[in-house]
Amino acid sequence: MTERHSRLEAFGAIVQLARPRALVFVDRDRARALGLDAKGDEWADPRADGALGEAPLSAPLEAHLQLTNHCTAGCTGCYTGASAAAGANELGLDGWKLAIDELARRGVFHVALGGGESATLPWLGDLARHARARGLVPNLTTSGLAGLDRLLPIADLFGQINVSLDGLGATYAAVRGFDGFARADAALRALRSIKREIGINVVVTRANYDELPAIFAHARKRRLSEVELLRFKPSGRGAAAYAALRCTDAQHRGFLPHVLAAARRHRVRVKVDCSYTPMLAHHDPGRELLAQLAVYGCTGGDFLVGAKPSGALTACSFAAPPPPTPGPDGTTTRPRVTDLGTYWRADDAFGVFRTWRDAAEPCRSCTYHTLCRGGCRVVSSHAGDAGSPDPECPRVVDHGSPRKVRLPVV
Repeated sequence: MTERHSRLEAFGAIVQLARPRALVFVDRDRARALGLDAKGDEWADPRADGALGEAPLSAPLEAHLQLTNHCTAGCTGCYTGASAAAGANELGLDGWKLAIDELARRGVFHVALGGGESATLPWLGDLARHARARGLVPNLTTSGLAGLDRLLPIADLFGQINVSLDGLGATYAAVRGFDGFARADAALRALRSIKREIGINVVVTRANYDELPAIFAHARKRRLSEVELLRFKPSGRGAAAYAALRCTDAQHRGFLPHVLAAARRHRVRVKVDCSYTPMLAHHDPGRELLAQLAVYGCTGGDFLVGAKPSGALTACSFAAPPPPTPGPDGTTTRPRVTDLGTYWRADDAFGVFRTWRDAAEPCRSCTYHTLCRGGCRVVSSHAGDAGSPDPECPRVVDHGSPRKVRLPVV
């Protein structure tokens, strides 16, 4: 194992490994054994020793940067509402380099680059090189529908490249609203021919849920490194399509065994995004096991942050920017990714994304609450209250259902 770099935290430290690629959370004793020790007040509070989750981290682990809103695909459920007309206030290369500099200063480990379709940007390689030079690993998500000729020569600059593939053949069209499967699959083949760390991103919907085993089989056939499953969220154009595409309650309850069976059968590594934690906890795998596997629920404004093409800072890729704050001259401003260092420490930073500890039932008494953190704030917001428990969590659904009375057997 090769240590890349580390960052001290109140509970101990986070160590990045190159082989295997991983972020490892260690307590203070293990940090000392690795030759790490607090040089400031990182370990000043003895109560925080080992208490991961008691407070936000000193900085996010990763940042999801939406480099552009330009994309000609027009997907029905686009999380950001990307269009063929790029926004006039997008940061561009120089602005994103400054953002990378700030993230590096704060000890961020990874940046996830996306769009829109960032593969079409002529300066994408320059930005990836800049991130590497500042010690950050850049990963990339692409539709595979455009910019492949630009991407192939710079593919080795990225840690992982995932192609969005929300179904096979006709299912892809049913989810995205057009037939783009063949082009996306051709991009997968071309990228995999020159790079090992190529995977698939799948936004899971009721239309492609039953096809997940076939998608895993396809990943195995293409010799891909991973399948990452993303819960469909009501943001961007996806808000209008949410009622038609979101998974059913039965699908959410069956998600974990359905996915595990497919991953085991086809021997493909699977990753799921943080919003699926309520669906994992539904099967009661044990809080200790999930903690050991570093499975956490909504980590927006803590383990991760997002940034819009303008540089506006967000709690996650799917969240709206925080409300503007008034300045001394009467003007209002929104925090930008270059303001991360100061905004991160603000008492009201990221709003409800950091107030999950003040939970209502059934979260308050749930064994998994400190891991799940109340589920997805974006889904809760769409339902009417961003601070309320995730309305699609099976336990929340059951909590709100009329209590069934069991009659005695006679």
